[in-house]
Amino acid sequence: MNMHYLITSLTLLSKTNKKIFLLVLDFIACPILLWQCYMLRYWSIEISVNLPFLLGISLLTVGSLLLFGVYDFIIRSFSETLILRLGLATIITVLNLYLVTFIAEEMLPRSIPLMYGFLMFTWIWLSRGIIRFIVKAHLTTKAPKIRIVVYGAGASGQQIISALQRSCEYLPLFFIDDNKQLWGRTLGGFKVYSFETAMTLLKDYRVDEILIALPSVSRERRRELIKKLNKTPCKIKELPSLQQLVDGEVGLSDIQEIAIEDLLGRDPVPPITALLNKNIQHKSVMVTGAGGSIGSELCRQILLNHPTKLVLFDVSEYALYSIHLELLHIQQEKGTHVEIIPLLGSVQNLKLLIKVMQTFEVNTVYHAAAYKHVPLVEYNVIQAVYNNIFGTYNAAKAAMRCQVDAFVLISTDKAVRPTNVMGTTKRVAELCLQACADTYGKTLDGVVHKTLFCMVRFGNVLGSSGSVIPLFKQQIKEGGPITVTDERIIRYFMTIPEAAQLVIQAGAMAKGGDVFILDMGEPVKILELAKKLILLSGLSIKNENNPNGDIEIKFTGLRPGEKLYEELLIGGENVRKTLHPRILTAQETCLPFSELSLLLDELERACKKSDYQKIHDILRNAPTGYQPVTELADLIYTQQNNHIHLWG
Repeated sequence: MNMHYLITSLTLLSKTNKKIFLLVLDFIACPILLWQCYMLRYWSIEISVNLPFLLGISLLTVGSLLLFGVYDFIIRSFSETLILRLGLATIITVLNLYLVTFIAEEMLPRSIPLMYGFLMFTWIWLSRGIIRFIVKAHLTTKAPKIRIVVYGAGASGQQIISALQRSCEYLPLFFIDDNKQLWGRTLGGFKVYSFETAMTLLKDYRVDEILIALPSVSRERRRELIKKLNKTPCKIKELPSLQQLVDGEVGLSDIQEIAIEDLLGRDPVPPITALLNKNIQHKSVMVTGAGGSIGSELCRQILLNHPTKLVLFDVSEYALYSIHLELLHIQQEKGTHVEIIPLLGSVQNLKLLIKVMQTFEVNTVYHAAAYKHVPLVEYNVIQAVYNNIFGTYNAAKAAMRCQVDAFVLISTDKAVRPTNVMGTTKRVAELCLQACADTYGKTLDGVVHKTLFCMVRFGNVLGSSGSVIPLFKQQIKEGGPITVTDERIIRYFMTIPEAAQLVIQAGAMAKGGDVFILDMGEPVKILELAKKLILLSGLSIKNENNPNGDIEIKFTGLRPGEKLYEELLIGGENVRKTLHPRILTAQETCLPFSELSLLLDELERACKKSDYQKIHDILRNAPTGYQPVTELADLIYTQQNNHIHLWG
């Protein structure tokens, strides 16, 4: 068998199998070591030793090594901790050897256990070193190593530079640190420089990458640091935060690309526990659109707040399967005991919604099911109306019929003065909930309505399906160009976990018909976002000033229904603070239930007739502030009228 193939196969073994390999190796070596002790003692190779005694010595030695965790260390790493543990294991083995000799009445010179201890320590140390040398010699490629600098000379930085030094892929050069007391010192063989000094050395050292090894710094500090390093021609990487690191050990597998969340996200505000628990703890909770970006994150956070049941409701089989599998894994890891119920179904099916809420005695509904991609909704108007408007109305009616306690609609900033079908359908959905909220305490269809309705409005979430960020990353990976619709376009961004946590807390403050608005932070220019992603990748922007750059940015024009900026409020007045610093509440125009019913009846008739122009007119005349910026773009309608305008 090819030696290179054999060694490669051994390195690809799982950590457990590598431990077993070393354990078996040591077990076989122990009798040989004891035989060597006798040979050294008597200067003779003709020595007879009791076989059961030899096996006992092997078990004793391996047991001591296991007890002190010597097998937990990877072959590639030698550390003071390993020496200490190996030393303790050796001492225990020697003492036990004397004890076993006494119990077994085996004639053993007093020098043998001491000699065995010395040889055992030497064997473990040398065998690991030899294996390390062989692996490195066989697997080192002739490809040039990545020349890397570590920012942060603390414990994590020193651990990672040691791992980099042992790797075949990287060549660590020096440390950068902000601590003046460390400047000029040498740690683990690597010099520590200030940021200013390091910047003058990047070219001379031909640095390819800079690794930020500061897992405990705040997001704000990390953002400032990345901004500074982005001015260099180096690719920037990082270690995850302390919360993300599973244990104190830092290795090459922890190195990751800079997350765009580090540039746009904020340090989270600690949640108000009472608000997180109010609608979830010890209750039956249902999430519609459970497999979507927001819906799935809501499910993750709900699971950790100990509901009795978590009903996952989604029309997509794959999305439902994925989130169900993930939640089962989380539940196993965290040791929670929640009944997770995955249900396939559409919110357009009122009877099914009622059956689900009745069967599982739902107390709280988070309604995240919606069509949200602006261009696709423009091209599929009738389905958007059915899903976003009638689907929401169905879910609200089912909640009232089943006397659900709380109903939270996930809304959007695109519902404010909408310029597209998606935004106006979401605003009509808000009107549906506000009208339903007015029936609180009234008896309709023989049932007293006791559901508290509210809606939570926010902007774009980072990493969601259809977000520009995955698109930009893919375009960079393919060599460009990056496509931006307009150089002036501005959007608000928030991380998915922060948005979901705020949605849960906002819903707990509902009094009925509330419109909650999440503080989205500062708006972001999409053009600047594209530039940052290019620089984070260690590439340059190709433009008139730099014609030899790596990635070009092209402007494609606004897509159907797209506007330059989004708003969170229809009117700036009547905005009030809440218990949470990042959640506001606003009083906005409502539609009486009788008027809403007329609007929905008219809209339903137009949908059944596939009267696209009528649907468009109804939406324009509804009290939503809808001002379309493009002509009706539904693909069936345009095909019928011989006007095809495909989004390119």
